[in-house]
Amino acid sequence: MTVPSLSRRTLLGAALGTTVAYATPVRAQAFNAPGALLDAAKKEGKMTYYTASFTEVEQEVIAAFNKRFPFVRVDMVRASGGQLITRIKTELAAGKLVADVIDHSDRGLMKEIEPIFADYAPPNGADYIADVLISPKLWPRITPGWSIACNSELMKNPPKTWWDLCKPEYAGKLGQVIGPSGGTTWTRIMFERQALAEDYWQKQSATKPALYPSGAPLSDAVVRGEVLAAPLIYNAIFPKKKDGAPVEIFFPPEGVPIVPYGTGIAKTAPNPNAAKLFLDWCLSAEGQAFTIKEQGNLTSLKVPPFLPEGFDPKTAKVWVPKFDQFVSLRDKWLEEWNTVYGYRQ
Repeated sequence: MTVPSLSRRTLLGAALGTTVAYATPVRAQAFNAPGALLDAAKKEGKMTYYTASFTEVEQEVIAAFNKRFPFVRVDMVRASGGQLITRIKTELAAGKLVADVIDHSDRGLMKEIEPIFADYAPPNGADYIADVLISPKLWPRITPGWSIACNSELMKNPPKTWWDLCKPEYAGKLGQVIGPSGGTTWTRIMFERQALAEDYWQKQSATKPALYPSGAPLSDAVVRGEVLAAPLIYNAIFPKKKDGAPVEIFFPPEGVPIVPYGTGIAKTAPNPNAAKLFLDWCLSAEGQAFTIKEQGNLTSLKVPPFLPEGFDPKTAKVWVPKFDQFVSLRDKWLEEWNTVYGYRQ
């Protein structure tokens, strides 16, 4: 199997996406909000939070926020991606949007409704990687990243790089999330084709990976040994390892695709100060350290407050897709991916 040289991969990735090296992590300082903002948020005493993220995950975030700011009650409304956007548009049309903060994993969908958001930037906005920002109103509250996970009890010579996943020795042992599963997987397969090689899918699909609808059942399959290794969003497999499952996780040196969320404050927010306090905390080094340590995310901060075990910023780089291509290439490339991997919806 011919593997492109590192220089070619680097040039290709630089041309079509952005490869970023984290600076050396710096311990997070406690978040301190201005007194005027605290007083105003206390007066409001509540906020409504619309999110497409998982309920249990967001309950953890709210609990951590309330440890610092117990005077703000956070009412969460959770819906799946498309359903959440439909709800927002319906409420807007009726003049009844009650959301203060809106949070979504698909930045493309958020960009479509950009005019509904207020002008907002966190106090540390300049500390964020510029290429993750698709709008000055929308910010990456969380940033999932891709890894390779294996069952450490059953696999003694695991794949540790993206190109390892193409090796014939792993035929019949790997799993894969289907390309059309959502924005996170679309980011990964976009990275594979742009930053690795145009024919990477063909080479990887030759191992006949078992296909799964999402990261949750695939991470369970790795733990049970139904498949021995798989590329997985780190926050899908991290909780398994944290709970003691026989899992080893690697961050490939060719690049770690990241999937920044888009989060903003609605122009019509009934509780704009509570909303600002919540989002300022989430985007602070303290809030980012929480989501990295406790939930298995990465960060879009240039200088991370913390990095997961095994992520060495000297060897692993994060990769951000160019947003216009993220939108324009999706349908055509997903159709091609389906053909290469023999997937029929």
